[in-house]
Amino acid sequence: MSYAVVYIATFAAFLIADFIGLSYFIKPIFARDIGPLMLDEFRVLPAFLFYAFLIFVVMWFVAWPALDADKSLWWVFGSAALIGAASYGTFEFTNYAILRDWTPTLVMVDLTWGTVVTGATAVTGVAITRAVGL
Repeated sequence: MSYAVVYIATFAAFLIADFIGLSYFIKPIFARDIGPLMLDEFRVLPAFLFYAFLIFVVMWFVAWPALDADKSLWWVFGSAALIGAASYGTFEFTNYAILRDWTPTLVMVDLTWGTVVTGATAVTGVAITRAVGL
């Protein structure tokens, strides 16, 4: 039961945080630098699949071991942030390597965002699960 709770709590926290971050912080920077490449409306299915898979990886390597072995929330943050950095870094550095208009600003902003949001939402999910006693 705790595995389902931590997944749902983390996934919900991630969706909320990423919606806010993308809408108010990330999107304006991307629009400024690569606006003509952006869709008017994002594609929901690929975004959902990425988020669902990313959160599953965080669960497998971070949240479930943290719950089973009573790891600290600092350990949860650091471990999940590393997964976030690898995930977002793959996207950002690949784009910077192959796309003419990709900028170092896009790389740094989105890499930082992905690292922090992944770590923070993993902490949120584990903390919620522990708080409800599961």
